[in-house]
Order: sequence, then structure tokens, then C-alpha cells
Amino acid sequence: MSNPAFSRSNAFNGKLQTAATPYPQTGPYGGQPQTGGYPPAGPHAQNGAYGATYSPEQLSAMYSAPAASPVDTGRMTYDDVLIKSVGMLAVLLVGATVGWLFTPAMPYLYWGSFALGTVFFLINLFKSKPSPVMVTLYAVVEGIFVGGVSMIFNAAWSGIVTQAVLATLAVFAITLALFASGKVRASAKANRIVLIGLIAYLFYAVINTVLVLSGASQSMFGMSTDVTIAGFPLGLIIGPIVILLGAYCLVTSFDSIKRGVESGAPAEYAWTAAFGLLVDIVYIYIQILRVLAILRR
Repeated sequence: MSNPAFSRSNAFNGKLQTAATPYPQTGPYGGQPQTGGYPPAGPHAQNGAYGATYSPEQLSAMYSAPAASPVDTGRMTYDDVLIKSVGMLAVLLVGATVGWLFTPAMPYLYWGSFALGTVFFLINLFKSKPSPVMVTLYAVVEGIFVGGVSMIFNAAWSGIVTQAVLATLAVFAITLALFASGKVRASAKANRIVLIGLIAYLFYAVINTVLVLSGASQSMFGMSTDVTIAGFPLGLIIGPIVILLGAYCLVTSFDSIKRGVESGAPAEYAWTAAFGLLVDIVYIYIQILRVLAILRR
């Protein structure tokens, strides 16, 4: 099971069709190669597109020039993904600051931002082309939601946000290190298992939310604390499993980004990669925050 931001995009799911480009599309020859050899023979070659004349020395310099890099050809690179991901995390932190500061006076601000964030999530998910504006708006409103939730939890359990942030960073760093080393990879079998687990957790979360909102459960965590197994709250059994599912989703996201870079995805899809990673990180953070709160109860 991969992040839908990646699985729905041909740039990351291995279905990208790129046109063959045996000749540079930019530069002195600009555009399509000429027939009858490339470049044309003769002491002073003619460029068919512009009618320019080049000397043997100029042609020699052109042949000696290094091959075009992914940046030169407008292809996505790991640096693109890194820069945009860090930028979106910074935007999310700004939104989180707003949510943290204004939620006490506007207690339903984070619920409104959650609803709006869901809308922007779906827009980004179903757009045929990445939209930097939509990705940025998602980061802003999701940040407000995260900041509001964090403030509420921190008011109840002082210091819990710092613990959750550090734990999230640790999960991300360890997952990335394991993926980079080649020790952890996504597989079709694991994808199916994770998909089943996420669907099951979705049903559990919906039922639990209904119980809490309807007043059937007096606990803010519903069944996660009301139900115990061998003396342990259900949330402490499900929570770590859900965090592991989130870590595996990170693995599939890294794998999708790797596939996108290697297949020559257009540079604009770095925005999709940043969006997908942001979704994974927020999901893991919220789950860790919930598990820590149950532990501190």
C-alpha cells in the first residue's frame, strides 16, 4: 500500500511514458535533429532551425561539453524533492504556530482546518498535474490543525508535543536510513497486508469517533482506553501497529520517489513528492501523539 499521492500519479507508479530524447532539446542545435547525420558534415555546418553557421572549433567544443543533467532537461531530482519538502514543512510549522496560538480563543479552529485540509488533500490527490499553490494551501491548513491538536494535548500533558516531534523525527530518520541502505524495500505482499491494516484501522477510527461524539464513550480516546486486553488499553496495542503501518507507507513513498527520479519524471512532480511526504509525516505524528497521551494517562 503506497501513499495515494504517489500511487495515483504515473510519474511515480512506474507507468510514466517519456519520449526518447537521443539529442539535446536545448542548446546550439535547438530542437529536433536533422536528417542525413548529426551534426551535418562539412567545415561549416548549418543549423536547420536557425540557419546559424558553426566553425569546426565550435563543433568540437559542443561535442566536448558535458552531457545535460536532469536539471538541464527539466527532470525531477532528489534535490528538488528535498528543497520542496523542507519548504512545505516550514509552511506547515508556520500554520501550526497559528493553530497553537489561536485555538484557545477559537476552540473549533482546528476542526475547521481539518475539514478544509481534507478538501485540499482531495484536490491535490485528483489533480492531473501538480499545483504548487494547492500543495502550499494544504500545508498551511494542515499545519493549523496540527498546531491546534498539539496545543490541546500539551495543555493536558505538558511536554508531550516535544516527545511526539522527536519520536516522529526518529521514525522518519530510521526509515530513511534503512531504505537508503537497501535493508528495507516495499513488496507486493507487504503492500497488500498494509492495505488491509489501514482499511481496518479506518473503520475502527470512524466507529471510535462516532462513539466519542455521540457521548457513548466518556473518554476522549473512546475504545482506545475504554477497552482493555490483558490489562492494556486497546490504544496501546493498536497504536504501535498503526505507527509501523505509517513507517511502511514512508518506505513506499521513498520507493516511489526513487522510481520517479530514475524514470525521468518532470521537475514539477517534486511538488507531488513533497505533498506525499507531508501526508505521511503528519499521519505518523498524530498517531505517536495519541499513543503518548494514552501512556501518560
